[in-house]
Amino acid sequence: MKNLLRAALLSSMLLIGAHHAAAQFAIGIQIGPPPPPRYYVVPVSPGPEFVWVEGYWYPVDGHYVWHRGYWTRPPYRGAYWVGPRHEGGRFYPGYSDGPHGRFEHDHRWDHDHDRDHDRWHH
Repeated sequence: MKNLLRAALLSSMLLIGAHHAAAQFAIGIQIGPPPPPRYYVVPVSPGPEFVWVEGYWYPVDGHYVWHRGYWTRPPYRGAYWVGPRHEGGRFYPGYSDGPHGRFEHDHRWDHDHDRDHDRWHH
């Protein structure tokens, strides 16, 4: 019985510790600052429902890759783009946000012609 109580107490302490450790979790990629942004001419909008996403650097396998700016439809009406940032030695990816919540960017969309007006892969 004593061993069972000790095991229960130890398990409780570990679970409480794990709960507090999970509260310390942060999302970000440890990498140096990106190169300066590239300069380019913004092409004419393909239509009124499109928004411009400014070009940015993002990390791939420990180095930065340039993602040219592009016209895209927001994930929902009223959403706006929050660009990626480098802060405190960490990279935080860009995302869409608005009245219906946060919507993470997926680089696979860049090849989906039904979603984005693909002008950056020329």
